[in-house]
Amino acid sequence: MKAKEIREMSGNELVQKLADLKGELFNLRFQLATGQLDNPMRINLVRKDIARVKTVIRANELNA
Repeated sequence: MKAKEIREMSGNELVQKLADLKGELFNLRFQLATGQLDNPMRINLVRKDIARVKTVIRANELNA
């Protein structure tokens, strides 16, 4: 997910996206522990997306 796409989202959409990404990260970690994970790099991508969303949320708080 690109930072530009994240910046265009509203506050509620950002919170929902953050919850979705955290759930996905949980599932990926679970798959990693059970040996069912096909693409281990997906964990890093999801973690970076979480960081991007949190950064945009914080920037919006500071601007408000």
